[in-house]
Amino acid sequence: MPTREELIPYIMLLAKPKPGDVLYDLGCGDGRVAIEATLRGASAVCIELNKELVQKAKERARKTGVLEKITFINDDFFKVNLEDATIVYMYLLTSVNRLLKPKLERELRLGARVITLDFEIPGWRPLHITRVSLGYRDATLYYYVKGISNLHEIR
Repeated sequence: MPTREELIPYIMLLAKPKPGDVLYDLGCGDGRVAIEATLRGASAVCIELNKELVQKAKERARKTGVLEKITFINDDFFKVNLEDATIVYMYLLTSVNRLLKPKLERELRLGARVITLDFEIPGWRPLHITRVSLGYRDATLYYYVKGISNLHEIR
């Protein structure tokens, strides 16, 4: 399920991508979030298990003129090291976020921003919650910062 185009501006408002940032999109689909981050100065890493979606993301990045600013990884995001990420975007189920939580806590640097769409990271406290009405349904964005949102988890 792709992230709706109407939500991209809200995601970018939370992520605040800028030069020097590296946005990791876990399950990037067609790459729309990563591409938008690169248009705002960041570089990006698209991680996607589906080879056809990786090709779609590459083609979309090429057409947008940002292909060289994105690294495409056709693999399981559980197998990819996230230590370079300053921003992580995820549109994954709560059950997957729960499984990813130890990886995020182990690999992300302090201060890394994590934005999830519709599904929280269980046990982490979002610093901001944005609800967006899309007419046909509402969407919820959760904004976390490693070292603050998971503080009680570290103790």
